[in-house]
Amino acid sequence: MNTHVQPGDTLTLHFAIRIHGGQDIDSSFDDAPITLTLGDGTLEPALESWLIDLPLNERHVFILEPQQAFGMHDAQLVQDVPIDEFHDAPPVVGNLIEFELPDGSHLSGHVAVIHEHDVSIDFNHLLAGKTIEFEVEILTIHPRLP
Repeated sequence: MNTHVQPGDTLTLHFAIRIHGGQDIDSSFDDAPITLTLGDGTLEPALESWLIDLPLNERHVFILEPQQAFGMHDAQLVQDVPIDEFHDAPPVVGNLIEFELPDGSHLSGHVAVIHEHDVSIDFNHLLAGKTIEFEVEILTIHPRLP
């Protein structure tokens, strides 16, 4: 039986993410734990890397600088969109908006600033540029299927 997390493991765990010193942004500690397979896209790859070699049933808190978690804020990922593009509903600062790209894929950004004629949409991750706390407790490392 595996007692430390390895790449590709399927895990059941509790986790919390918060801005350093702040309230939880997302947490499973007061709810049911989550089950995920490392590399399946459930967690950001940068966060997954902190799980490798963690033992079972120990709670760990990692203080992660922006480059260790969600990256630095990139000003080039803030784009201005004409305000008249928002004909379905008026933009609201902080709201998440999804855009459909020409290839059919989707891209989400949040409304950063509303100007007279356009709206600044920030396509950075909401936690980009922030120091975060990543708290985790591995409850189960599931056996790998043959």
